[in-house]
Amino acid sequence: MTRKPLLIFYFLICYALAELVWWGYLIIKVRPDRTGMILGEGAVFLFLFFIGAYQLQKALRKERKLHQQQRNFLLSVTHELKSPLASIKLYLQTILKRDLDESQRKGFLTNSLKDIERLDDLVENMLIASKIENKSYTFPKENFNFSEMVERVSERLQVHTCNTQTIKSKVEPGIMLCGDKFALTSVVTNLIENAVKYSPPCAQIEVKLYKSNDNVILEVADQGIGINDDEKLRIFDKFYRVGSENTRKTKGTGLGLFIVKQVLNNHQAQIKVKNNRPTGTIFEVIFNTNVSKTTHTTG
Repeated sequence: MTRKPLLIFYFLICYALAELVWWGYLIIKVRPDRTGMILGEGAVFLFLFFIGAYQLQKALRKERKLHQQQRNFLLSVTHELKSPLASIKLYLQTILKRDLDESQRKGFLTNSLKDIERLDDLVENMLIASKIENKSYTFPKENFNFSEMVERVSERLQVHTCNTQTIKSKVEPGIMLCGDKFALTSVVTNLIENAVKYSPPCAQIEVKLYKSNDNVILEVADQGIGINDDEKLRIFDKFYRVGSENTRKTKGTGLGLFIVKQVLNNHQAQIKVKNNRPTGTIFEVIFNTNVSKTTHTTG
C-alpha cells in the first residue's frame, strides 16, 4: 500500500469536518434558539466520527504494515533460494571442471547436500506455516526417539564453512517423545538455524536435551546479538524479525519462530526466551511428560 490512499483518507476527513462545521454554522444562524441542541448533537457526531476515523486509520496502517511484511518476506525467500542454489552450482561446476581427488569431491558433494537440505527446510517451513494458518494441519502424534532426532538435526546444520566446531550438542540419550515428529523436527531445525543466523561467524552454539523431573527440556543457546525485552513476545509473530528492515543484515523469512510457537502450542509445551551471558539468547523448550505422555528409555 502506497501513501496515496492515506492522503486521500486525510483529505476526506478534513473535507467532512469542514462541511460539518459549515452546515452547523448555517443551521445555528437560521435557528439560534436551538443552538444548545445543535451543538450537543454535533459533539456526539464528532465523537463518533473521530472514533470511526481512528479505527479506519488503524486498519489502513495495519494493512500497510502487513503489505510491507509480505513484500519483505518475498524478498527474503528469493534470497534464501538463490544463495544455496548458487552454492550448489559452484560446487558442481568445480567438480566438473577441475581434477579433484576423492576426498575433495566427497567434501563438495556433502556440502551440496547440506545446501539442498537447507532448501528443503525452507519449502517445509512455507508449507507447514500455510497449513497451520489455514488450520488444515492435524499434528499426528507418534512415539519416537527425540534424542536421535536432535542429534541428527544438529549434525546436519553444522556450518561447513567453519574449521571449528560450531554446534556443540549435549544430548541425553534415549529420550522418547510422543508428538508430531515432522513438526517437532521443524521446531529443532528452526531454533538451531535461528541461533546460527544471529551469531558471529563460527561462534559456538550449544544444544542441550535432558530430563528434569517430569519434564523434557531442550535448550538452544547462542552468542549472538541478543533480543530486547520488548521484542521477546513479538518474535513469535508471523513475518516478524528482530531489528529494523533498514539495518538488519541477517537473512530469514520471519516464519521460523512463528512455526515453533504454533507447533509447541499444539504439543502443550512451553518456550522461554532468556538472555545468555555475556551475550546472546537462550531458547528453552519444556515438554511436560505427564501431558505429552513421554517415556524415557536407557538407550
